Amino acid sequence: MVKHVSIKITGRVQGVFFRAATKEQADTLGVKGFARNESDGSVYIEAESDEMTLTMFLTWCRKGPPLAQVDRVQVLPGEWQGFKHFVINRE
Repeated sequence: MVKHVSIKITGRVQGVFFRAATKEQADTLGVKGFARNESDGSVYIEAESDEMTLTMFLTWCRKGPPLAQVDRVQVLPGEWQGFKHFVINRE
């Protein structure tokens, strides 16, 4: 069963290739959705996959790429959107 989660990651997560590394991890695991920087310095992610894959993805998100320092990861369930790929939003 496909699940959808919204993820907000705070800490030193901008300017450390967090979104690019997130896309790489998502593509490796088969997660669909997007990642974007927020004006408050956080990274916001929407992700869809099966529960086991999302658990692995969230485990990675709690650590992030080598230069990141993740302080907090907030995860909220959401409604399935049917994403076709994982993309980086550059808004």
